Amino acid sequence: MNTTTKVLSTTQSAGKWTYKDFVWSLSLFGTAVGAGVLFLPIKAGAGGFWPLVILALLAAPMTWFAHKGLARFVLSASKPDSDITDTVEEHFGKTGANLITFAYFFAIYPIVLIYGVGITNTVDSFLVHQVGMASIPRWLLSGALITAMTAGVVFGKELMLKATSAMVYPLVFILLALSLFLIPDWNTSMMESSPDWSSLPLVVWLAIPIIVFSFNHSPIISQFTKVQRLEHGDKAVAKTDMITAGSAMMLMGFVMFFVFSVVLSLTPEQLHMAQEQNISVLSYLANVHESPLISYLGPIVAFAAITSSYFGHFLGAHEGLVGLVKSRSQLSTTKIEKISLLFIVLTTWVIAIINPSILGMIETMGAPMIAAILFILPVFAMRNVPAMAKYKTSAPVQIFTVICGFAAISSVIYGAL
Repeated sequence: MNTTTKVLSTTQSAGKWTYKDFVWSLSLFGTAVGAGVLFLPIKAGAGGFWPLVILALLAAPMTWFAHKGLARFVLSASKPDSDITDTVEEHFGKTGANLITFAYFFAIYPIVLIYGVGITNTVDSFLVHQVGMASIPRWLLSGALITAMTAGVVFGKELMLKATSAMVYPLVFILLALSLFLIPDWNTSMMESSPDWSSLPLVVWLAIPIIVFSFNHSPIISQFTKVQRLEHGDKAVAKTDMITAGSAMMLMGFVMFFVFSVVLSLTPEQLHMAQEQNISVLSYLANVHESPLISYLGPIVAFAAITSSYFGHFLGAHEGLVGLVKSRSQLSTTKIEKISLLFIVLTTWVIAIINPSILGMIETMGAPMIAAILFILPVFAMRNVPAMAKYKTSAPVQIFTVICGFAAISSVIYGAL
């Protein structure tokens, strides 16, 4: 095949949907579908049925506009193989790169802490309610679980990455099956409670951080964008826009169906009880549902989701912390890696013993940094970096994206005050 034919083939493939694009959309989708989805029905449904409908309508454009903006930001680098850190350093210098590395660490590290609490509560609930055992002392159970998961990452990194990638698709299938299985249990209790229309904007505003967290697949955007640029060159922007749109629609259709199915099968009081018990919605369903399928499958799915998410986020947090310490320390890389590993494991164990609210941690620690990087950084670059001129999205899209980003951050500040 000559060069002209190759260019023509690349141009044509960039403008149409291919099987490879579908696989990439699944990868983006799988990155987003993690433990956050298991807590989404509790928070999103807590405000009632109509706020949930509004959040569902906002979720797809929020997700698509933010992630396609981040992809365009990575595309604006002068070198085809640049990742997000390289792009930030090119546009904003080393200081900017350090700030983004810092922000990335504090976007990922709290999620590791969240999963330490989540896995402990999931296993404890399963042992007590499904197996009939007495609770194992929390310090011992959490320490054993966190040590086991971390050992899997440290001593079998490649195996764990393959296992977690393979886990995504059965996990998605089982969640879909559970959504369908719950349909006979749907009731109108959520719709019967008359909404307080005056407080509806406040309810939606306060729920935006959990939407940002649950639909976030920014960790894979950098690598995904590099591949599209190497394959499609100048046409990569059309391809990344198309694939991120497909992923957003899949998330909208699948995740929100799961959320609605769970919310409609429970009462507002039950959702509040799940939040009080600080367990995922699947663990709560297992405890109150008469079906043996739900009783045993629910906790297993929750365990798989949290474990798979822990592996990826632990690697990201460890890498980020090593990068931060390395630039400020004279210690060898090996020592820094060991110290960073020990710090993350010990702090995750301490937080798991304390058992703070998982939803509270998502809202106050995870979502704000994600919102800053995902929603605000790309739009800021579009307005201030010359290389981003040809990658600008339309003004209404920029405004909507920034409003959503600031809404996520400001709602956390409001909640703290």
